[in-house]
Amino acid sequence: MTKVDLRSDTVTHPSPEMREAIAKAEIGDDVFNDDPSVNKLEEIAAAKLGKEASVFVASGTMGNLISVLSHCGRGDEIILGDKSHIFRSEAGGAAALGGVSYNTVRNDARGMLDPSEVEEAIRDSTNNHNPHTAVIAIENTQNNCGGRVLTPQDTELIANVAHNYELPLHVDGARIFNAAVKLETPVDAMLKEADTVSFCLSKGLSCPVGSIVAGTYEFVEEARRWRKMVGGGMRQAGFLAAAGIVALDQMVDRLAEDHANAKKLAEGLSKIDGVTIDPDSVDTNLVFFEVEHPNKNELMKKLESEGIKGASPYSRWRFVTHYGVDSEDIDYVLEVMANAMTS
Repeated sequence: MTKVDLRSDTVTHPSPEMREAIAKAEIGDDVFNDDPSVNKLEEIAAAKLGKEASVFVASGTMGNLISVLSHCGRGDEIILGDKSHIFRSEAGGAAALGGVSYNTVRNDARGMLDPSEVEEAIRDSTNNHNPHTAVIAIENTQNNCGGRVLTPQDTELIANVAHNYELPLHVDGARIFNAAVKLETPVDAMLKEADTVSFCLSKGLSCPVGSIVAGTYEFVEEARRWRKMVGGGMRQAGFLAAAGIVALDQMVDRLAEDHANAKKLAEGLSKIDGVTIDPDSVDTNLVFFEVEHPNKNELMKKLESEGIKGASPYSRWRFVTHYGVDSEDIDYVLEVMANAMTS
């Protein structure tokens, strides 16, 4: 039976070249900064992002957490989107571990924040009733807004607000390479106005584990301290970093295949009765849609019985294309979905 896992691009398996690199990786102790593979990955990543330095971390959530904690003190506040991953899907870590409060601004349909609303949200630090605004964050691509892409001009608009108030701008760039590929723009140009950024190696880039946090030398050293504090100091991490080196060399351009498959999936779904989706809203590899069905749980079980996994059978459904899904898989999903909707 054909098996197609569309739950997330986190389900990707490493490529054969990654597996070979992992097996042959030169390693050391990364906490002592002497793992050559980790050091090489961090140098490559920083250069690609246009930042002074970077640090390898275990996950995107850890990357965002230590970024926020590096920017904020206890009682400080972060301004971010109301649909952002940091706010909605990272277990309130900045609040729980850093005493940081969240001040949300509305994300529009494509994930952008209104610069005037961001400016209005910045606290008057001379008023002792207010928390201190310490950082502004945006997300690119914006997961909960359908994987939509923010342009460098969008980023610049928010950066200008931040920098006018001497605040840093952090970009949650879990899928920033998807955004860069979509716009056919170098990733460093995407992030020129951002002070700090995190991105995932373990999503579309198909590594087994890991993310990168980048910024100035000073910021990265503070992030390393927080990484250690939250238990993220890994030892022979070169095995994981070796896959990241391959990913940045070989897996970025192929993201366009995922985008093409997502568009094909969206266009096919739009032709199925009971499915509501605007294919033009699909920028990258995330496909969100609505389903009209008397029993969505049963529908999902039907798909799973045919080897198809997705998320989730409630209000919106999400299918994610990735390295493990090809065009023939999309044909199969559309056939099964059409049959399931009429059975």
